[in-house]
Amino acid sequence: MAYALLKAILLPLLSLIFRPKVEGLSHVPTHGPAIIASNHLSFSDSIFMPLVIPRRVTFLAKSEYFTGKGVKGRATAAAFRALGQVPVDRSGGRSSEAALETGLRILREGKLLGIYPEGTRSPDGRLYRGRTGIARMALESGVPVIPVAMIDTDKIQPPGKALPKIMQVGIRFGEPLDFSRYEGMSGDRFILRSVTDEIMYALMDLGGQEYVDMYATRAKQIEADQAKSDSESDE
Repeated sequence: MAYALLKAILLPLLSLIFRPKVEGLSHVPTHGPAIIASNHLSFSDSIFMPLVIPRRVTFLAKSEYFTGKGVKGRATAAAFRALGQVPVDRSGGRSSEAALETGLRILREGKLLGIYPEGTRSPDGRLYRGRTGIARMALESGVPVIPVAMIDTDKIQPPGKALPKIMQVGIRFGEPLDFSRYEGMSGDRFILRSVTDEIMYALMDLGGQEYVDMYATRAKQIEADQAKSDSESDE
């Protein structure tokens, strides 16, 4: 009920202000389970994309979004819950297995599962190496993967900007990817990497982003280390 109410309020508002250009929405199945795999440029991706899909999309979102403090933190948590987000611990190890099982449960329930294969937002607008968790879920569930490219959402509110920029954004859905040829091979790490790379290539083709064969978390760490080093050099 909260989801339907929030969607009824936000969709007309965002459509009027940001005029999202949606392409290929017919590729999203009208019923049955599927994985919606998206690039990740902005916090707003988790708002724009599920709003334009007629069916509810359940995302696996990092648990920090649900534990924020203050007015902004509570508002974010409330919005994520209303939009069907499920908190997961992304610290790795056993937490990753728990997130995987949560995703598979959502798919067994016949729902749409939203995933950002990069694992975190792109630090610079480029497309980074995908995590293989999406491949495991696709192979173990046997469901199709629908690639979707978010376009220019990173330009709406860059880091450090208090007010969002009013501009048109793009949401481009691609044809479903079928990995049934790899049935029963979810334990093969080479197959998992191959499937993940195929998904990332589809995202690159849809969105036209430059691809970087490095995890986004590693790129962010390098950037942070460089900033720290530059700061120490200035002292």
